[in-house]
Amino acid sequence: MSDGKRDLTMKHILALILGLLLLHTGPARAAEPDAAEILRASDRSRGGGLPGIRWTVRITPESGVDKEPERLLTLKANATASLAETREPVRFKGSKLLQVDRNMWMSRPGLRKPIPISPRQKLSGQASQGDIASTNYAVDYQGKLLREEEVNGETTYVLELKAINTFCTYDRITYWVSKERQVGVKAEFFSLSGKLLKSATFEYGNQLTHEGKTFPFVSKMTIQDALTPAKTTLEYADVQVTELARGTFDVNRLGN
Repeated sequence: MSDGKRDLTMKHILALILGLLLLHTGPARAAEPDAAEILRASDRSRGGGLPGIRWTVRITPESGVDKEPERLLTLKANATASLAETREPVRFKGSKLLQVDRNMWMSRPGLRKPIPISPRQKLSGQASQGDIASTNYAVDYQGKLLREEEVNGETTYVLELKAINTFCTYDRITYWVSKERQVGVKAEFFSLSGKLLKSATFEYGNQLTHEGKTFPFVSKMTIQDALTPAKTTLEYADVQVTELARGTFDVNRLGN
């Protein structure tokens, strides 16, 4: 057999093998999105994973049996810690909440030393201590992608989040993350027994610029109690990425 005919035959054989492989394997499937990566991206727009950030949050209990006053807090946070100081009302002014990793303390004027507290402890209305801190779901929860779903005309990833330890604010969360914007738009919070505690929606009217990239940042969180008409809003303003001093999150300086 001549070299030309031999080369032609080999090409036919290779083409036949390739065709058989494609027939059995079918078209290649697109890689399924990674739940942890979705959470890391969405955390950024709620203060998580940034080197340093500060903002103010106004907490307004809009309805409920017991009328509670509005609170205005100044917050500072980095990837693993946050510090909130109360500015209003006057009787709570100077009170501070410090969260470092999975630990949290409270301090107020006249208190000799900080008191350890739980991130689940109620702060005002339906807002808990953990709700006001920066969000690090990618660190605190094990995420699982359940499905895609439309929310207000927007395609979202629906994630099931299970707490890695008992220090997390909630035992389980169902979290809807915008597929296009990579921000959390809706959440449902559950107890360990599976009881729905409350739900929340998020708006992103703020913007941040970091490392040359501009991205949305949460401007409003509306929390609805699951069993009563009680509702609370958290409004975020004056957001900026900034360097924070090393001692900002030192519990020994909390009373200063």
